[in-house]
Amino acid sequence: MGRVALVTGGSRGIGAAISKTLQAAGYAVAANYAGNDDAAAQFTAETGIKTYKWNVADYEASAAGIAQVEADLGPIDVVVANAGITRDAPFHKMTPEQWHQVIDTNLTGVFNTVHPIWPGMRERKFGRVIVISSINGQKGQFAQVNYAATKAGDLGIVKSLAQEGARAGITANAICPGYIATEMVMAVPEKVRESIIAQIPAGRLGEPEEIARCVAFLASDDSGFINGSTISANGAQFFV
Repeated sequence: MGRVALVTGGSRGIGAAISKTLQAAGYAVAANYAGNDDAAAQFTAETGIKTYKWNVADYEASAAGIAQVEADLGPIDVVVANAGITRDAPFHKMTPEQWHQVIDTNLTGVFNTVHPIWPGMRERKFGRVIVISSINGQKGQFAQVNYAATKAGDLGIVKSLAQEGARAGITANAICPGYIATEMVMAVPEKVRESIIAQIPAGRLGEPEEIARCVAFLASDDSGFINGSTISANGAQFFV
């Protein structure tokens, strides 16, 4: 049996590209989603990738969902923590609800996703943890104090897990995408999109598949000595 990969937020956008790329590389893939049943059903119909519904902000729901994935497909070898939301507002207008919603999904959601899988990876002496962070976790962004805080925190999770997991054959790495041509970005007004592209030296948006190929490399045996690292995939927009 091939290796098993779980991708949270794996039926749409960057997550869908990751799921399909890992499937093409020979993984048995489970794609988690939170709420869009129609999109998940269509994704499964088109790809054959099984989808599983739970909210990554809920630990018990995550643990139960992960247990179902492992019952269906086998122990999870690769986990891609991709699920994320935005609740943008300038800081002086940001509500506690907007803060907590983003923290619970984007930061605590990584804990909720990786924590139930971690003991099995340690026991089997192999694992790949890949967290999808963001350029805005590296440089900050107006009206995204909550989002930037979570994505910066995700990098701290990866660096710490790398140190804990290395002797057990587990790697933990992050990818920080820049602006990618997802449905969300393509839906903004053209003038806004043009202003975004003007800030990218590559002169274009990234493609979801470009992020997915980074994931496929980090999931592979070829990346075994890369641990605690961050890949910045942003068309030269920002350097760390």
